[in-house]
Amino acid sequence: MNVSLDGYIAAPGDDLGWSMPSDELFQWWSDRVAATDLALYGRRIWEMMSGHWPTADQQPGVTPAELEYARRWMDMRKVVFSSTLGPLEGNARLVADDAVAEIARLKAQDGGPMDICGTTLAASAMRAGLIDEYVLATSPVLLGGGKPFFAALDGWVHLELVETLEFPGGVLLTRYETRR
Repeated sequence: MNVSLDGYIAAPGDDLGWSMPSDELFQWWSDRVAATDLALYGRRIWEMMSGHWPTADQQPGVTPAELEYARRWMDMRKVVFSSTLGPLEGNARLVADDAVAEIARLKAQDGGPMDICGTTLAASAMRAGLIDEYVLATSPVLLGGGKPFFAALDGWVHLELVETLEFPGGVLLTRYETRR
């Protein structure tokens, strides 16, 4: 997740203008999508992503990196959690039931890496202890408010730093594994 130094994923009014990734960070995220077996989406981020990437090739000024990401995103299997969306197209299936139970079920299967996309969905998985790894691309900006990344938890989650990468513009990517 792209996050401000003070822990927000969006400024007030859902402004994301502060979080535009460098070419190098965008490539890192694209490679991450290529290595992901299954992505889990909440409704709001699903609507944003599915509203853009399927037609990215038709956008003026689209870059080769964006075309590559769009292809990878379209190929990746996706599960969308929503009780209000209708049927989904492409490589996605809809789950309207208990997200925590479904994530636990999916995690118990012998599959590849899963990514959780969306703060509300991630908060539910955090509280249930279902997240094995946190990846944060921290931008050197203070927003002072907006949509926080981390939800209130019932107890501490201990993490171990396993990777740190620095990207142009002072963005620091940190990857943590949950200590159990």
